[in-house]
Amino acid sequence: MFGPRLRRLSLLIALGTAPGLEAGEVEVLHWWTSGGEAQAAARLRERVEAEGHRWREFAVAGGGGEGAMTVLKSRALSGNPPSAAQLKGPEIQEWGELGLLGELDAVAEAQDWDALLPPRVAARMRHDGHYVAVPMNIHRINWLWGNPEVLAAAGVAMPTSLDELFAAGEALRAAGVVPLAHGGQPWQDATLFETVVLAEAGADFYRRALVALDPQALGSDTMIQALTTFRRLRGLMDEGVPGRDWHLASAMVIEGEAAMQLMGDWVKGEFAAAGLVAGEDYLCAPAPGTEGAFGFTIDSLAMFRVAEAEDLAAQRDLARLALSPQVQVAFNRAKGSIPARRDLAVAAFDACARLAIDDFQAAEAGDALVPSLAHGMALGGEAQRAWMDIVSRYFNDPTISPEEAARRLVSLAHALP
Repeated sequence: MFGPRLRRLSLLIALGTAPGLEAGEVEVLHWWTSGGEAQAAARLRERVEAEGHRWREFAVAGGGGEGAMTVLKSRALSGNPPSAAQLKGPEIQEWGELGLLGELDAVAEAQDWDALLPPRVAARMRHDGHYVAVPMNIHRINWLWGNPEVLAAAGVAMPTSLDELFAAGEALRAAGVVPLAHGGQPWQDATLFETVVLAEAGADFYRRALVALDPQALGSDTMIQALTTFRRLRGLMDEGVPGRDWHLASAMVIEGEAAMQLMGDWVKGEFAAAGLVAGEDYLCAPAPGTEGAFGFTIDSLAMFRVAEAEDLAAQRDLARLALSPQVQVAFNRAKGSIPARRDLAVAAFDACARLAIDDFQAAEAGDALVPSLAHGMALGGEAQRAWMDIVSRYFNDPTISPEEAARRLVSLAHALP
């Protein structure tokens, strides 16, 4: 009878390419296309190709992934899905319900994913009790990024509350600097809004309003206050917001045109690609008012069913390599996120990543982890897009009152099954 360690070793050997089996191909659909993201994807591709497999690149630009999901639906529903696709949260379950995903249980057992992964991460990689996706990372949503030289020149520090953020904005405006860089796309507006909700009302209210979509929470005075504060943030931005990509907003902070940006930690990949050092050339802190809470999303690769034996072997190698220590470190250092597996030495990461690792563990222990609605961890598909549309329209149309926006959110919650 095999013991657990010997059994895992035998599984790892069995998962290797069998003698006489040709190298396979993996076609990977993703939207890791900006500077830091592209470098991260390259680290995974290099490892796959080093094992003799062919990596067929299928990158679709667009920070929110909408373009990639449109292409995936067209391909998958016509019977020609890629080997793997970047999916998040409920989307994994939706594709699993269609019977299009392949199982990764053998790989998961060989690497002991149940022990390596935080429970809330592992749960999102399973469908119907089986692993069908591999997590690449954990992103924190509620971050504030700052240019230390710009802030110092205006005589302000990184704000720790929303009141301090607005006060800093006044000083930065007086110094001739854009206080807050932002890109005017629905997913970016929604990212900002969920951060404000977390800051104004905390993790419990966030889960009621943005995860459970409780109509009472969505229509409450607390939500109306959050919507009011959200609209106020528009006054900290420049007139070039509409249509701007997120990485161009990050470039404004890098180049000193803007002082700060509220955005997830993929921003750090842009800073790293520009050769900047965390804690020295740029600053990071929990978004004002959200210290102790951790809004998260997970980049994962879901595996679609493949027919050829060599392609199945390549797909399983892709999953195994994605969660290997080497790829987890290299991918996340380039991407700006933290590893999905929790047994890696933190010394390999920069100051902001080390803070994120500590904060994730503290939030996990304190029940303050919240899944991002804007980034597909709370709702999927049409419901998520409808929610983002309401939030973005409100942010960009001053004729819509906070009360009316709240009513629209309540109506959406009632309309969902």
